[in-house]
Parts: sequence; structure tokens; C-alpha cells
Amino acid sequence: MGRVKVVTDSTAYLEASVVKRLGITVVPLTVRLGDETFREGVDITAEEFFQKLDRSSAMPVAFPPSVEDFQAVYTRLSRTTDQIMSIHISSKLSQTCDRAAAASQALLGRCEITIVDSLTTSLGLGILTTAAAQAAAQGQSLEQIEFLIRGMIPRIYIVFLAETLEYLERKGCIGQAQALLGTMLGIKPFLAIEDGEIIPLEKVRTREDAVDKLFEFVGEFSQIEQMAIMQSTPEPIEETKLLIERLEMTFPKVKPPILVYGPVLACHIGPNGLGVIVYEGREEGFGEQVGI
Repeated sequence: MGRVKVVTDSTAYLEASVVKRLGITVVPLTVRLGDETFREGVDITAEEFFQKLDRSSAMPVAFPPSVEDFQAVYTRLSRTTDQIMSIHISSKLSQTCDRAAAASQALLGRCEITIVDSLTTSLGLGILTTAAAQAAAQGQSLEQIEFLIRGMIPRIYIVFLAETLEYLERKGCIGQAQALLGTMLGIKPFLAIEDGEIIPLEKVRTREDAVDKLFEFVGEFSQIEQMAIMQSTPEPIEETKLLIERLEMTFPKVKPPILVYGPVLACHIGPNGLGVIVYEGREEGFGEQVGI
């Protein structure tokens, strides 16, 4: 009964035109900052959030959609399809996947719902969601789309510099003493998302050192299908300009856009972060196996 419908959450970086054209349903997460609460991508943009964060002394906190939110979405979609692919932010960064899985139980026997833990977020999640929706538009089955997406997940990489250790300490990624010492020494953490979890890789003392690390990371790839630079402002900063200049010399065909990372990711790494997302691309012949 109809083609597969694709659901994701607001942490996915997706152009509004892509969401509309491919019929993607986006379920928003909620972010609390002080006494204010916002639905990501609905009540506030990423740029507006960072402006508020700059003026606030409070630490932001992210909350997953409720089980009822997902049930409402799945029930509505089940009127036109009996197959739903729901792809979400890493389960190690949010309980969104758990909430989606709980909601899917209410539709057992009425609609087949596959929940996929993307093990990523931001553009990484956006790439997966777009690929799933494109495959659905081509008439691929739920099983075929799941096979496609799970094959893509290990080929998405995210690394970034966090300006402060405070957010990592609050999330339990580092100890309080380590955070305090690092702050006193002016150390900035260089991080990666590995197996869905934020992992401290190295420590750098300046943002210029971070640019070197980001460039070295990208330089390890022999093939890049998609890449973007993440920061907390839409306009390029000096470090971004330097990184783009160096990348263009090595990868002249790749023109990385600058993306403003969202409020939910900011709850994990804080403001003024600088990162790179790389999608290495599917292995040759992989797409043909599912007709993509």
C-alpha cells in the first residue's frame, strides 16, 4: 500500500526543498536554555539559538521527541503506506531511537516500521535520510533501503574542535579535574564521533593547530563523495577560510559548504565549534545491488 515513507529528526541537516520534494517527515527534538524551551528547527533556527546562547549563562539541554509524538507521525503515515523507515540521531547522543522504537509497537500488525540508529547526526544523518528517501521514490522496498543505509553508515566520518571542555565534562566524556586542568592550560579538545559516540582524540592549544588536524584528517581519504565544514556561524571565520584554501589545493573538485550545526549538537560540544563531515561514498557496485 504505497511506497516506503521516510522519517527522521530535526538533528538531520536537510534543505527544506529536499524535505518537501522527497516527502520526508521530520520530528523535532526540544532544547531548553534557561527558562525557554524550543523545538529545534520549528521555534528557532540554529543561528538564533547561538545568539541566545551567547547572551545566556545557562547550559542548554536537549530532549528527544516523546513516544506520543512518534505515534502521531506513524499513525498519520500508516494511512497511506504500510512501510516506514525511521532514521535518527545516534542512540549514544539521544534517546530518540528508543522513543521511536517504543512508538512503533503501537502499530504492530498495521504497519512495518524499521528504526535505524544512524550512529551520527547533522549532515551525516541528512545524507542517510536523503538516500533512503531517494530509494523510496524509486520504489525500493523497506528491506532494500535498510540494506543500503546500513552499508552507508560506516562511511560517514565527523571530527571537530570544541572551544571549551565544559560541555564534555558535563556529558561525562572527561572528568571534572581533567576539565579544570585543561581549561587552566588553555587546551581545546579535538573530537570525533566513533560508533555513534563522541570520543576525545587529541588536545590542541590553538585553533590554528585544529585547522592542521582537520586538514590532516581529510587528507587521509582517497575518495570523498560529500564533505562539509561545520561551525556555529553562517559566515566563514578566519580558520574556515584557511581550511577551505588548503582543501581546495588537495581536492579541487570538492567545494565544501559551510553548515551551522544545530542546537542539539551544541548541547554536546558547545558554541564556537569547528568541524568537518566526510562521506566517503559507497563502494563501487554497492548501489547497483539495490538498484540505486
